Amino acid sequence: MDTALEASSPMLDQNTPFHHTPQASPKPYKKGFVATLMEAATIKSTPSFKEDNYFVSLLRSSEKKALQELKDKILASFSSSDNAPSSEVVPSIWGIPLLGGDDRVDVVLLKFLRARDFRVCDALNMLLNCLAWRKEFGAETLLEEDLGFKDLEGVIAYMQGYDREGHPVCYNAYGVFKDKDMYERIFGDEDKLKKFLRWRVQVLERGIKLLHFKPGGINSLIQVTDLKDMPKRELRVASNQILSLFQDNYPEMVARKIFINVPWYFSMLYSMFSPFLTQRTKSKFVISKEGNAAETLYKFIRPEDIPVQYGGLNRPSDLQNGPPKPASEFTVKGGERVNIQIEGIEAGATIIWDIVVGGWELEYSAEFVPNAEGSYTIAVEKARKILAHEEAISNSFTSKEAGKMVLSVDNTASRRKKVAAYRYVVRKCNTM
Repeated sequence: MDTALEASSPMLDQNTPFHHTPQASPKPYKKGFVATLMEAATIKSTPSFKEDNYFVSLLRSSEKKALQELKDKILASFSSSDNAPSSEVVPSIWGIPLLGGDDRVDVVLLKFLRARDFRVCDALNMLLNCLAWRKEFGAETLLEEDLGFKDLEGVIAYMQGYDREGHPVCYNAYGVFKDKDMYERIFGDEDKLKKFLRWRVQVLERGIKLLHFKPGGINSLIQVTDLKDMPKRELRVASNQILSLFQDNYPEMVARKIFINVPWYFSMLYSMFSPFLTQRTKSKFVISKEGNAAETLYKFIRPEDIPVQYGGLNRPSDLQNGPPKPASEFTVKGGERVNIQIEGIEAGATIIWDIVVGGWELEYSAEFVPNAEGSYTIAVEKARKILAHEEAISNSFTSKEAGKMVLSVDNTASRRKKVAAYRYVVRKCNTM
């Protein structure tokens, strides 16, 4: 029998006896874009991006009028001579018919209208061009194709988990292309590039399949882009084509863009083009310098949904076992040692745990303390320094007697506060 103990059951000792146990972090208020990347050492915010509402009743009168005009123009564009919708061509996008009164169509059309500031003719042209591109590209059947990029799944571009508000999260990391052989294999000629672009659109289409397209629902994605080791010159052509495809054919699909491991030169570039960005665009951006990935991502995504390479607890193999098991979050202040005490472990029980501290660079140890007087404490994991690049620790221990497990993280050698998370399951011994 597996018993998942409550997150509130362990005691957290922070140099004071019986300190309150860390609770799951409260839902963060939304953060906007930094005032400038020149100050990338800390995240500063402009007014936060507020996701658009798709309730027609809450639209301004001018917006309602534009929505109806766009519907009329679509009907006229796809009608036969008697003004009835042509039976030969019923346009649809993302599986949603644009004619016939589907209640999801308002969300789709509002995305195109907002992308063109509610200019109806511009929104119609954008929509018609998008429909034409999707037909030529074969986007509606793209999810059924095997493009031969299995080895890139979970490495370069992939959907994994959700943010704290329920948005699907798409991760992008192109650092592997600093390897010339890998770059040549994927981008060696024009045909290879086209195939890669097709696969990258396929990843996005998977994410869109997870959206609700309903007022009050989840109607956009979160994008996390890792800029570490990204070969900017070599990927310029591919990046520009991806950006162009997404801007032209996937309007208002991204609620927030989080850039992590941002190099210093990105600051210089941003200071140049920032004045030309709208406040709406800048409010969607979050910029985090190299080494701050976990601290930044924890603000928006729970640790059990964050990949282990970014300071989370989510491993690719976890996805095969259903939804991730919730974790408890806590902070480790500079100069502080934290002891997590997991009590009530019975004789013969097995405890399995995961623990991670963002940016580690501190000492970690685990020991089992028996309840019986005269019994010796067992060093399950001897104290050792965990380096910054190391991922979450996962371990297990089967007790021969009743007692408690103590997980310790020692940050006394640092002045920096760090985010952290842990989770555990105790499997009791079944006796016949």
